[in-house]
Amino acid sequence: MLNLADVFEALTNNRPGMEMPIITEAVIDSRQVIPGCLFIARQGENVDGHDFVQDVFQRGASFALIEHDIDGDFPCLDLRKSSNLTMVSIPEPPLCLRVENTLEALQQIARFWRRKLDIRVVGITGSVGKSTTKELIAEVLSKRFRTLKNPGNMNNEIGLPLTVLKLNRNYERAVLEMGFYVPGEIAFLCDIAQPHIGVVTNIGTVHAERAGSQEAIAKGKSELVQALPPSPDGIAILNYDDPLVKAMAEKTKARIFFYGLNPLADLWADEIESLGLEGIQFRLHYHNEILHIKVPLIGQHSVHTVLRAAAVGLVEGLNWQEIIEGLTSGHTQLRLVAVRSDTGALLLDDTYNASPESTLSALNLLVDLDGRKIAVLGDMLELGQYEKQGHEMVGVRAAQVAEFLITVGERSRITADAARRSGMNASHIFEFENPGKTISFLRDFLTSKDMVLIKGSRGIHMDQIVAALEVPE
Repeated sequence: MLNLADVFEALTNNRPGMEMPIITEAVIDSRQVIPGCLFIARQGENVDGHDFVQDVFQRGASFALIEHDIDGDFPCLDLRKSSNLTMVSIPEPPLCLRVENTLEALQQIARFWRRKLDIRVVGITGSVGKSTTKELIAEVLSKRFRTLKNPGNMNNEIGLPLTVLKLNRNYERAVLEMGFYVPGEIAFLCDIAQPHIGVVTNIGTVHAERAGSQEAIAKGKSELVQALPPSPDGIAILNYDDPLVKAMAEKTKARIFFYGLNPLADLWADEIESLGLEGIQFRLHYHNEILHIKVPLIGQHSVHTVLRAAAVGLVEGLNWQEIIEGLTSGHTQLRLVAVRSDTGALLLDDTYNASPESTLSALNLLVDLDGRKIAVLGDMLELGQYEKQGHEMVGVRAAQVAEFLITVGERSRITADAARRSGMNASHIFEFENPGKTISFLRDFLTSKDMVLIKGSRGIHMDQIVAALEVPE
């Protein structure tokens, strides 16, 4: 396990010769402190972690990375000075470690620690489906290997280093989701994680506000495959059905493994059938093998998620029994969850986030369900130049698959207008400014026969609608 000597060596290139205490965990949130952990004090927009150092020490933290003076009389080693630690008396915990920048120090410790571990890493990026792909790949790999994955959405310059520091020599595989906002970010995360396998899901319009065009997004996400080692150690698992992802094959020296719905892919699927809320079934093709598979993932778009996880299993040497057990275990946390309202309506809670691509996929699920079909759609944020086009695409599809459309937010007026122009009855379209007014309307509107898709960007707080209408267990 990571210990204090590793931290010193990572930050000073100088390793003390004496035995050093184990570090049980690395955290930036004072509420997550456990005995023996390392607390990284960061200056946030609203809160300064340095204000909580005294509290975390009282609750058992052993060490704190700090970058400015704090309240409390705690021993402190200044690691900004290049002193010889073999000549320094190291105080007993609790102990502060002074650095120039605590985030950069966290990243440097993670970079150092990753290079000490003999472990194969799977990196995942893409516009839609990263988290479910991460969960399912980890499920498959865990059938043979001890596997770590990013908890929740810890996929950025803070969350990924914290995940790397959870690794120890007992782990054999790590599955790391990598988020993308600006060019260079994935290359930076790859420098820390050192992935052997890169999985790219698709290229959509999410984050276009910051990254620019889809081509710019593709260029940024291709940093993952460019960071892979050459074949045979490096393997790029690419979506054959997405032209921008398929083209990434030209940007890597890694071995290429294509997946998709095209027989030209290495692993492909056909005869796809949605079973509604029971999952999907389809045929899987690999070389001369054909397998009939049923999995508990919802929606036909989930076939690509299954293909990615199966592809990783295949290139890592798992047999089909292990792969299928991982795919069908049902432990994967789905983003879309079905719950009941107090009126008996089925609420399809897909409120984690939204892009045009993921919203269209979610709307397609309504086609496979029986009942009065209602789409409750909130604004999709960070679309940049694709904002109008994205909301219009969603409105057109909503008119085709839903009987009623309820929109939430200013941008979603574009969705409502597109649905009206596409032939949806104007009296079946309701527009609201915020979730609060939407909740009041839905309380009186929903019946026991309704299938209600609720989706929108996190910033619109569509989850408040589900929380208000859902019947507590």
